Amino acid sequence: MNNQISIPPSLNEIEEYMKNRVGLGESFDLDARKLKILKKNVHIYYLNGLNDTRFIMEIIEQLVEINDHEKLSTHLFSIIENRLVHQSVTQIETLNEFVDQVLSGLIVIAVEGETKAFTVDVRSYPGRTPQEPDTEKVVRGSRDGFVENIVVNTALTRRRIRDERLRFEMFKVGERSKTAVAIGYIKDIADPDLISVLKKELEAIKIDGLTMADKTIEEFLFKQGYNPYPLVRYTERADVAATHILEGHVIIYVDTSPSVIITPTTIFHHLQHAEEYRQSPGVGTFVRWVRFIGVIASLFLLPMWLLFALEPSLLPEKIAFIGPNETTNIPIVVQLFLADIGIEFLRIAAIHTPTPLSTAMGLIAAVLIGQIAIDVGLFVSEVILYVSVAAIGNYCTPSYELSIANKIARLVLLIIVAMFHTPGFVIGFTLYILWLINIRSLNTPYLWPFLPFNPKAFAQIILRRSIAGSVTRPSIVHPRDRYRQPVK
Repeated sequence: MNNQISIPPSLNEIEEYMKNRVGLGESFDLDARKLKILKKNVHIYYLNGLNDTRFIMEIIEQLVEINDHEKLSTHLFSIIENRLVHQSVTQIETLNEFVDQVLSGLIVIAVEGETKAFTVDVRSYPGRTPQEPDTEKVVRGSRDGFVENIVVNTALTRRRIRDERLRFEMFKVGERSKTAVAIGYIKDIADPDLISVLKKELEAIKIDGLTMADKTIEEFLFKQGYNPYPLVRYTERADVAATHILEGHVIIYVDTSPSVIITPTTIFHHLQHAEEYRQSPGVGTFVRWVRFIGVIASLFLLPMWLLFALEPSLLPEKIAFIGPNETTNIPIVVQLFLADIGIEFLRIAAIHTPTPLSTAMGLIAAVLIGQIAIDVGLFVSEVILYVSVAAIGNYCTPSYELSIANKIARLVLLIIVAMFHTPGFVIGFTLYILWLINIRSLNTPYLWPFLPFNPKAFAQIILRRSIAGSVTRPSIVHPRDRYRQPVK
């Protein structure tokens, strides 16, 4: 339906169009209510399941009462407009809009002899109430989170930012799904070039539908390919999204998705968590350092231990006890791979296991499988220890996408170390850093502010500063207004 077709004055033609193109009379959830008002036909089209029935009944009552209070008039269209008891009433002029609005959950009112129609937003999408996201829990803080309704999600953001310059621009993406996608930003803060690029890319998306919602949008916008490292940050917390909007980021909301996309982002955005900002700066800094240690351990602990196991002479005498004390028939690198992939089996199994059974499954895996594997000689005990520490480091990573990417990088480093020992570790580590340096998200360096180095911004990464001390916004988003607070 790329060609725009004007609304015909004949209601029979509209009805025929709806039957042929949309399935009126075939689809049980698509219906039409026909009224006679001041001797003229009026048709109301709606989609069951996406409308609030109470509002429809009120509107029909108001329209029927026109016959009791008005005389015959040539201005029926204006009379109906005044009688529509709803705050969201608009006019449309094409059948394309007519169909789109009906399928989006609005009701459309067509009047005989008119080439315009009314749309009334009485949508009531099925969904859940806002609740705390499972992957972003905090000890203290708000318990509301985004849901699958884009209107609710923008409202949760608007509740936290009551600025007249906050904008939500809506797009329809998908030739068949026509999914609502919105970008949120503050007009006098966000970079206009970034906003322009995102608008252009969203309008250029050509696909049947967004069944995977925000993930599909991400793949079109950022063209990540097989790079496992996330180029955007997802969040389901409304307070996190609002914080980034105030910093100058642009947020992408996609209908049917409970998470939003934060752009642009660096690797350090994936290492932040709301819990750090719900505690005092000292406690927040401590939590952040512990998290950094966990993430570093998830990446480099196993390759380093394998290197020491293969070349014990590298160890100082005081820690020479590190390394396998038992000989087995299975090479150490194979044991590491088996144990690491085994933990991945458990993670995937936990996702697909009903909640009441997942705890029991975890106990069985930890107590029986691990211990028996050691007893029969499949693994040495140190392999289980270090693989478990690395796995815990993965779970310390706030971003699920980053934790999986780190696991893939760790397995690649293990292979290189097993093949080339010390030179392999040095070369592998160097290539890994160079690879991260070359990653860019919307022309944003992935390792900023570490590379290119920005002392002030890097200090804020290492130390959780108090809100009162954070005067400027991150320069990486190119904010139009650099200062969060008035400069004294």
